[in-house]
Amino acid sequence: MPDTTADKQRSMLNEARCQTCSLSSLCLPLALEFPDMDQFDAIIRRRTPLKKGEALFLQDVPFTSLYAVRSGSLKQVTTEGCGEDQLTNFYLPSELVGLDGIDEARYPGSVIALETTTVCEIPFDRLDSLSQEIPELRGQLFRTMSKELRDDRRMMRLLSRKTADQRLASFLVSLSERFRRRGYSPYSFRLSMSRADIGNYLGLAVETVSRILNRFQRQTLVAVSGREVHILDLDSLSRVADEQGVDSPCAH
Repeated sequence: MPDTTADKQRSMLNEARCQTCSLSSLCLPLALEFPDMDQFDAIIRRRTPLKKGEALFLQDVPFTSLYAVRSGSLKQVTTEGCGEDQLTNFYLPSELVGLDGIDEARYPGSVIALETTTVCEIPFDRLDSLSQEIPELRGQLFRTMSKELRDDRRMMRLLSRKTADQRLASFLVSLSERFRRRGYSPYSFRLSMSRADIGNYLGLAVETVSRILNRFQRQTLVAVSGREVHILDLDSLSRVADEQGVDSPCAH
């Protein structure tokens, strides 16, 4: 009998292993030797791809696993008590999802696919046990958690001290660096998130995002066509992102 679509999907998932993954040098097992990687690989569950708009998990469900993004992208949305949705993170390939659920044993937000997305599920109880046997894995987990804390602080500074232009410039420079780390062009990339999502994340109205992008284009910092972004002057865009506001103590 010919393979069905489901059979092909299962076959592809079975072939997806850390040793053959192009992102292994960026992901959680990056510090592991091959024997240790085999042990790590044994605890991973391969999930069927998420479709655009499909939830990986919902807010407040019990925390059980971390997830490594293999392809595609996701957004995290937290619903506040008043019913308003706040977009709190975007996740790209090789990044870990769910670290913020460890403390209270619940996921603090819903994570939703922005496009067709594949993830590797890492049950946390098995990861915790394995990290006690493999110091390199424990160290890498700590480094990943430290980076998440650092990124959260950077985002707090961005929202509390930066102008609208600086916020959007910082967002584009950050995306550029994230794509560069994955071996993609830091100058040309496609935004998987909408301008409304970007505005929600940066605390800006969608009209403000569009207006600033148009201004950046007039200043020949970027060229934008739909969701395709071409950074024309990364150095100047970085300077916009790093400018000190007039109220900053560093500006005096």
